[in-house]
Amino acid sequence: MTVHFIGAGPGAADLLTLRGRDIIASCPVCLFAGSLVPEEILGHCPEGARIVNTASMDLDQIMAEIEAAHQTGQDVARLHSGDLSVWSAMGEQIRRLKAMGIPVSVTPGVPSFAAAAASLGTELTLPGLAQSVVLTRTPGRASSMPEGETLENFARTGATLAIHLSIGNLDTVIADLTPAYGADCPVAVVYRASWPDERIIRATLDTLKDALDNSISRTALIMVGPALAGEGFDESCLYSKDYDRRYRPQSADSPWSSWSHGDD
Repeated sequence: MTVHFIGAGPGAADLLTLRGRDIIASCPVCLFAGSLVPEEILGHCPEGARIVNTASMDLDQIMAEIEAAHQTGQDVARLHSGDLSVWSAMGEQIRRLKAMGIPVSVTPGVPSFAAAAASLGTELTLPGLAQSVVLTRTPGRASSMPEGETLENFARTGATLAIHLSIGNLDTVIADLTPAYGADCPVAVVYRASWPDERIIRATLDTLKDALDNSISRTALIMVGPALAGEGFDESCLYSKDYDRRYRPQSADSPWSSWSHGDD
């Protein structure tokens, strides 16, 4: 018996990996975070599967469901939205399962920041503008922030920021970022990325608050950084005709020359 943690993606039912789909189809028990995982994904569950919405359950109740499946030797598909590597609460579940001696596996999913970038049609790491993406959040009721992990500190790097779980702290976000990025820095808010009711609001730090309305109060990602403008960046050397690379050596003296001809 194994508990299979599966990233169910950002919202669109078809943004699910083939591995995730196949594991879901093989598990007689499925626990899913119903507030964010689309019900269409549950269509991959086998006929007769026990399907449990964990949205209203606490950790003890979730562990009890898994323990019951463990006692009968039934594999469990544990579905979380987005990707499991960030803000999934997977860590605390795995810690308990390890203590219980229950095996686990982890299957990644499409993260919300990637879905948001796709909806924006934007590369977040444009040469000359930004070569790093910071995934962060502001403090909330569920989690505080470690000392040093502040928006002010991240803003000083000039990186592209993907700020999660923070649309309710918009005043703080704007105030913390403006000194380093400037009031005219481009911002995009993507509400429910990849869902049918997705909305995109483009603005600057200076105009963002006026551009939003009260209907967007959760499930929205704030993207900030010069790269969001999609202009004023350098071309990558990767595809330059003068760039010496393994698959396109530029001379007989290139370290890749002998490799390209099949020599050892």
